[in-house]
Amino acid sequence: MTTITTQDYSIYFNNNSYKALNKHLKKLKYSKVFILCDTNTNIDCVPFLLANIDTDITYDILEIDPGEESKNLDICLGLWETLSEYGADRKSVIINVGGGVVTDLGGFVASTFKRGIDFINIPTSLLAMVDASIGGKTGIDLGSLKNQIGVISTPELIVVDTSFLGTLPQLEMRSGLAEMLKHGLIYDESYWNKLQDLSESTIDDLDALIYESIIIKKNIVEQDPTEQNLRKTLNYGHTLGHAIESYFMENDTKKRLLHGEAIAIGIILANYLSVKYCGFSENKSNSIKAIIKAIYGHVEINETDYTPIVELLKYDKKNEHGNINFVLLEAIGKPKTDCIVENEAILEAFKFYDA
Repeated sequence: MTTITTQDYSIYFNNNSYKALNKHLKKLKYSKVFILCDTNTNIDCVPFLLANIDTDITYDILEIDPGEESKNLDICLGLWETLSEYGADRKSVIINVGGGVVTDLGGFVASTFKRGIDFINIPTSLLAMVDASIGGKTGIDLGSLKNQIGVISTPELIVVDTSFLGTLPQLEMRSGLAEMLKHGLIYDESYWNKLQDLSESTIDDLDALIYESIIIKKNIVEQDPTEQNLRKTLNYGHTLGHAIESYFMENDTKKRLLHGEAIAIGIILANYLSVKYCGFSENKSNSIKAIIKAIYGHVEINETDYTPIVELLKYDKKNEHGNINFVLLEAIGKPKTDCIVENEAILEAFKFYDA
């Protein structure tokens, strides 16, 4: 796969990526390297990375627990203190090796330590490869509320090694697929069509689909890096999806949902609202629901859950002047931002999902 060059950094793939990483480390002459990982990627991915790094720079490994629960201010505080204790300075670099939690958290820690040090992302999950590690969004959660604290700060470079996907459980692969499905729906119907049945796909096919998904996100972000308009379209399915994810995270009676599982539900709900408010095809909405449910199954959301989920919408990052703003579709590949939706319609959307 050919290197993708953005306005601020480059994305390197597979074997060529480590050559680029070593060249960068040699050129910048960092004082120290810190490798941020979780307990899983420390076992499954960091040894391979270390075997491919060719540098005499001293490195330390910073390990966190896996999962969304680690994406909080207490973990940041511990990492900032450790960086200080281990002698990190403004010429140090953090290499984030992990999924979206690690790249979001690590980017935020790096961007705020000593007013900002360099960081490099090595995404190891499908979700991080096609979405979380790209575009410069870094941040942490505020309790169960997703990504409430953060800054936009771009990495020095990104290493995408798809061999790391072999370490993932199927549920994590499925979670990442939701962001790829979203890219197809908001940007390119032909790409959406390619994703509908992956049962016969080869490794090369998957690499090509990952590459295309990264290109889609890159093209959107470059046109609107600070999310004033077009970049908001990347939140399709996320307004209700994030609320559902937060609700299931904080509710002890609910089974925790992975990010992509919640976004898949959010896409179905957004499609219903798109039919109601934007003239989106009802037949396509029904077809998309069937395809997504075939992949993700059905999650039980009771009527008693509807109101507390809707209450969480007031914390959505796209809100302006007290309005809850949705991204909806006029057609596949034709999104519309800043759509205001009535609560009654949201309740109808939940019933559509449940049907």
